Formats: sequence, C-alpha cells, structure tokens
Amino acid sequence: MKIVHYPHPALRHPARPVAAIDKSLHLQIGQMMDLMYEAKGLGLAAPQVALPFQLLVMNITGDPLKRDCEEVFLNPAIVERKGIVDDEEGCLSFPGLYQKIRRAKTVRIQAYNLKGQAVEKVVTDLEARAWQHEIDHLNGVLFIDKMGPFARLAARSSVKSFEREFRALQQKGDIPPDLEIEKVLAALEAKS
Repeated sequence: MKIVHYPHPALRHPARPVAAIDKSLHLQIGQMMDLMYEAKGLGLAAPQVALPFQLLVMNITGDPLKRDCEEVFLNPAIVERKGIVDDEEGCLSFPGLYQKIRRAKTVRIQAYNLKGQAVEKVVTDLEARAWQHEIDHLNGVLFIDKMGPFARLAARSSVKSFEREFRALQQKGDIPPDLEIEKVLAALEAKS
C-alpha cells in the first residue's frame, strides 16, 4: 500500500460504502495510519491509497505518539455546514502543493466507528477543514477543484508537473495504465 499521487484514477473514483468490518479492514486501517504519519499528514482517505471505500483515518494532532487522538470513520457524511473561512490547505496526493481553499468553519458529521456504531460530532476550524477535505476524497473531489481562480492559476504548473510525472511512470511501466487501475478498483468493489 502507498499513497497515490494525482492524477491516479482512484482519486476521481467515487468510493463505495464499507459493508463489513473484518480483519482485512483493520489491517488496511493500520497501514493507512502508518502512511499518514510517514507523510506527516493529519488525515488520509481510502481513495488516496487506491481503495474504493468510504473509509478515512485521522489524527488532527499529526503526532504519531498521540495514538489516543487517532480516529477511524466509515461511511462519513457532512450533514451541516456553518460559516466560511479561507485558509491554506495541502494534500498528501499533491505533495508540496499548498493553496488557500474556502471551507465551512464548522461542520456536523455522521459516520460509523469500527464497532459499527453510528457516531455524530461537530468540529470546527482545522479539524472541520480536515473532515471536509477527506470526505471530498471519498466523493472523487480534490482540493484543486475547490481552488478559486487565482489559486488555480498559481497551482497550474504544479498540477501539470504531477500529471507529467504520473504519465512518465506509466510509460516506464511503474504504474499500470488507467484502464487496468479502473479494473482493479472495480474488482475490489465487487469483493466487498
């Protein structure tokens, strides 16, 4: 398992709800947590590791020593948004790219925990931003889609660079063609 970079097809593939909590899911969650910390992230959504499921891991402190702050959520949804704030945002699938993104200041989320219990929470500021970012990933929406015109213009050369690097890796055979990736995603969905 690894974090995939734009324009990997899994990043645009809408995730399916998680249907079963099993040993395989627990193993994937552990790997996702490790990758998130390794990349110095605050959250990681399953599509970012080429898994087409509505699953996200988060530790808003970003500190691997604060395991008590780790959270795992299945099939999350934002049910209410309040306020607006513009702030800098980055993404583990776009390493090194940061731009101002407009998000809700406060959000109310509903999801399921690893025991299959429904949970609801209201979060604000950085945590609200992280939730919105990760839930967007589950819907195939990327933070570059949320950029305003000036941010989009400023990021254009970086985005083109990610595209060139990805296609070059595909040409070398290090990454399969898009159609093969889509077939793998479909096969993973069929297993769930």
